[in-house]
Amino acid sequence: MDLNLKPNITDPDDFYKQLIDSQRNMDERQAAMMNCKLVLLLANHIGDRAVIDEALRHAGGAI
Repeated sequence: MDLNLKPNITDPDDFYKQLIDSQRNMDERQAAMMNCKLVLLLANHIGDRAVIDEALRHAGGAI
């Protein structure tokens, strides 16, 4: 499986609003923790280490 870099989220503006709204009442630390948890949940869902490694590289992370 290759990392899909093409738009693939139905109604991305609504998703972005939902993401922002989900952190509205959080302080910076809580929002950062939620983002970490979300990344781990989605990485687990993907499951393919090659795809996850590619995503990390595209996101600017050092591997």
